[in-house]
Order: sequence, then C-alpha cells, then structure tokens
Amino acid sequence: MGYIGNTPAEKYQTLQKQSFTTSATTSYTLSYSVTNPQEIALFINNVRQNPNSSYTVSNTALTLSSATSSSDVMYAVFLGKSVGTIAPATGSVTNDMLSGSIATSKLADGSTFGQTNTPSFFATKSATQNISNNAYTKVEINTEVFDTDSVYDNSSNYRFTVPSGKAGKYFLFAQVTLSHTNKWREGLVAFYKNGNQDSTTRGYKYFGSGNNQAEDFAVNISGAYDLSVGDYIEVYGYINGGASTQARFISNGTNFGGYKIIGA
Repeated sequence: MGYIGNTPAEKYQTLQKQSFTTSATTSYTLSYSVTNPQEIALFINNVRQNPNSSYTVSNTALTLSSATSSSDVMYAVFLGKSVGTIAPATGSVTNDMLSGSIATSKLADGSTFGQTNTPSFFATKSATQNISNNAYTKVEINTEVFDTDSVYDNSSNYRFTVPSGKAGKYFLFAQVTLSHTNKWREGLVAFYKNGNQDSTTRGYKYFGSGNNQAEDFAVNISGAYDLSVGDYIEVYGYINGGASTQARFISNGTNFGGYKIIGA
C-alpha cells in the first residue's frame, strides 16, 4: 500500500483488564475512570453483562443491578482504555520527544550517554625550575592547554581544585622530568591532596651510576580520587643526588591533567 511522507511505524494496542474480588454487594471501584457503561465490557462468570440494564458507571464507581456473591468470578475490560506501543523510525526521536534531556538519559544497564568527562584540564611546564636537593618541592606547571571549568590554577598555586557542584570521582595523571648533576640519584613524584602527600600513587626512579653530568629522567604517576567540592591536588617532586647536586624540574615532558569520571 502506498503512502505519503515517512514510513508508517508499527503500532500495537493492548486493552486493560481488571479482575475483582467479589462479595455480596452491588458496588465496586474501577481502576480507571470512565464516562459511560459502553466503555467497559463487564463479565460475571464469563457471561458478558448488558450495559445500562446490568450495571451503570460514574467515573470509577461501578454499580450492579444485582448483588454478586463471593463465589462469582467478575472482571472488566476497558474498551476505551488501551496502552499503545510504537516503534519509531530510526533517527526520528528528538530531544523534545523525551521526558528528560537526551544528554542525561540512561541506558537499560544504568549507564549514561551524551555526557562529557568534565571538568577536565591539561597543563604543561614552560621553563626549567631549580629546586633544593633532597626536599619535596611543588612543580610549577604553568601553561594551560585546556581547562573546561577553570579548575586549574596555573599562575600562583599550581593546583587542581574541585569546583562547586562538581564533586565526584576523578582520574588524574602527571609526568615530571627531573634533572641532576650527580651520578648517584633518585627521583620521586607524588600527588598532594589538600596539602598531604598521597603515597599510594607516588612514582619513583633510582639510578646508581653516571658521569657526573646533568641527566634527565621522567617519572609518571596517575590515580583515581573521590573528591569533594574544594578539595585540591598538586604535583610535587623530589631529587636526592648528593650534596653537590644541582636539582631541577625540566619543562620538556612535564605535564599535569585530569578529568571527572562519568557514571562512577
């Protein structure tokens, strides 16, 4: 059969049925409101009753002309009440057709779609930073590549801070390139949460030989954190290369980034 416009979607109708617990009475309550007796088909002991003469209706009130008994089986089919199902054409469902925003709708397994991993940020280091030997020092990662919610301070505190309304679980990562002038050296990098070192994600490298010349080596760290509004994360580094060591954080390869984890 020909048609004009979009392909007709298949549609199915299911009539609603209500079963009653009977007793010696003429008064019952319907599950749905109706306006006249013809909107329901009433059956007593599988015999359809005659509208008007056998029963009357008023909204949800059902009144029988004769009282039932507790042994009777009575049910009603709502002829004017149906539940329809329809399979929409592919690509035809828009945001306006949903009860909520499509961006926050959930799949059957409870996961979400249409959301983004924000807040998110990524920053790099623009210059060498001389530091004290054998002491943890904050890494001044000062060049933002992107920062969706202004969560990273790249000018004074060099930290990521959870903004208002964005508490949750975050994945954070960092790499720091360390440099020294001593053949004996060890380097550590760690996240500091609210001013306290997190040893569970601390990165470490140790070298026991060299040429007493400046050498660079990178240390990587990463971790997942359950953070509240106002919590902040900083990156610290440490070099122990002996008393004569000139310790530095090198710009090349040094970075810090992270994002909020969706659905966690």
